[in-house]
Amino acid sequence: MTGLFSFMTAWNEFILASTFLTDDSAYTLPVLLKSSVGQYSADWGLFAAGAILTSVPVMALFYILQRYLVGGLTARSVKG
Repeated sequence: MTGLFSFMTAWNEFILASTFLTDDSAYTLPVLLKSSVGQYSADWGLFAAGAILTSVPVMALFYILQRYLVGGLTARSVKG
């Protein structure tokens, strides 16, 4: 379960990636999404599609690991 939370944190780390990455080819997906929204205009279709593509790996990993999350939350919940 710790692996899921670590993956989500690394996948969605926006502030460090936008601050320290200078090469466009090394940008993470959330930083690339930021570039579709400008000061005066926004490409909302591109932003929505990118947001869905960015969230799919996290949702897939959560779906695979959800039984361990529920098992960990309910472990030792019954006094005996």
